[in-house]
Amino acid sequence: MSDTAQQNKASRGVSRRRFMAGTSSIIGAVSLAGRAIAAEAPLVTAAASIPSGAHVPVLVIGTGYGGSVAALRLAQAGIDVQMVEMGMAWDTPGSDGKIFANTTSPDYRSYWLRTRTKQPISNFLGFPIDKDVPRYTGILDAEEMGQIIVYQGRGVGGGSLVNGGMAVTPKRENFGAILPSVNADEMYGTYYPRARAGLGVATVDPTWFDSTDCYQYARVGRKQAQRSGFPFVFVPDVYDWGYMEQEAAGTVPKSALAGEILYGNNYGKKSLQKTYLAQAKATGKVTISPLHKVTSVSPAAGGGYTVLIDQINTTGDTTATKTVTADRVFFAAGSVGTSKLLVKLKATGALPGLNDQIGKGWGDNGNVMCGRANHLWDPTGALQSSIPCGGIDNWTAGGAFAEVAPLPTGIETYASFYLSITNNPNRAQFSWNAATGNVDLNWQTAWKQPGIDMAKSIFDKINAKEGTIYRTDLFGVYKIWGDHLTYHPLGGAVLNKATDNYGRLQGYSGLYVIDGSLIPGNTSVNPFVTITALAERNIEKIIATDL
Repeated sequence: MSDTAQQNKASRGVSRRRFMAGTSSIIGAVSLAGRAIAAEAPLVTAAASIPSGAHVPVLVIGTGYGGSVAALRLAQAGIDVQMVEMGMAWDTPGSDGKIFANTTSPDYRSYWLRTRTKQPISNFLGFPIDKDVPRYTGILDAEEMGQIIVYQGRGVGGGSLVNGGMAVTPKRENFGAILPSVNADEMYGTYYPRARAGLGVATVDPTWFDSTDCYQYARVGRKQAQRSGFPFVFVPDVYDWGYMEQEAAGTVPKSALAGEILYGNNYGKKSLQKTYLAQAKATGKVTISPLHKVTSVSPAAGGGYTVLIDQINTTGDTTATKTVTADRVFFAAGSVGTSKLLVKLKATGALPGLNDQIGKGWGDNGNVMCGRANHLWDPTGALQSSIPCGGIDNWTAGGAFAEVAPLPTGIETYASFYLSITNNPNRAQFSWNAATGNVDLNWQTAWKQPGIDMAKSIFDKINAKEGTIYRTDLFGVYKIWGDHLTYHPLGGAVLNKATDNYGRLQGYSGLYVIDGSLIPGNTSVNPFVTITALAERNIEKIIATDL
């Protein structure tokens, strides 16, 4: 019998007996967490948008980290930029007066063109918690790619809309394995600091952290990590910490302390809408067209590139097809979006000169989730900030860095929850499926096992020290590991392989990749600061030499 099977067998009776008393009230929270608001989803169409027949100097596909950096720096260099975004603008409140839905009450705003939620934690105490929702161009895409679910932000601001904002710079000694062709001195001396400044990165006040109720869960995580000999590190974030302190004091509307994270954050988080994109639009040289999906890019007869774009409505229907000519095109649709588009364009003959590295080197950043059931005398707190601010670092010894993550249910769960980033070496490939007309990913669930083993290097030891066990009710029935997903897709158009060392696509002048698809599968920490810093590096070079 495998170790996992033995643990599951041993845990079945124990987890139910030991923790049912402490978590029986969660049954009530389960119905709350899964409740879908049944209100009709409003039909929204894109307002002023790029017209068919337009000729633009630069077209940026996507409005996430890489695309936002490119747009700002190009605009500051005096170049007009058109950005197209498949998702919505997310600038109009719903019937509840808020732009984004709450994590505990998913509604039509929550998921991208799904009729049922696909929550990362799918069960509680063995009960499934997903619910029906109206089909709508919501903010979170749970894209099922073969044997993995890839969570991606949909809207102006991309992944910055739905992540926890953990703005981590990798340790210098790990950088050579992340981007081997990039000069580390330049990154750590110039581009990481530039990215952190542009993103508004800051760290929680340790004194406030030690005293506030909303981080009791993180203090329990720190205590237990340190008792097992692991270093606990404070992790910078892009949340407005002053605002969160006001939330705790009750002087402003609550956001992080209302559990907002998975489906957007209404107040305190400094998403790209408030940082890079706000600066880009302020130049007067950047125009963004939401609800626009690029379907083709090919060389134009008179130079530049012909770009075909579908305009869609909020139920996903195409309402117009536009043809635009662009002198230069930046692919910034995210690791999955950019990789799928390039693989399709190469296979169907639109860009046949792309090299054979297109679609390769994709990884999940080693993402693995798990929960631990604490003793009843070690509560984690009913009020939990949805913004993580600390982690457990065992990267050097065990290949794992674990976020101490929240479970913001609004009641006491006696549970510690973690998202681990592991040094999983497995890489997948995108390929064109001519029979279905889709792009497939060959990731296999079994490829998560190295990441699980690395995460166990932390949590087996903590459980042994604390006399605790793994939760087996969060991802199914008697299932310990959340090995079915990733929040951090990386790769598919790897730097210095599919592109040159600055993101220029091999074989085509004027085509660039400037997002997470450049990074080969792993960053050792949360990736968006590295994506931003790499984009700062690359666009500086491109402006200086190509424009």
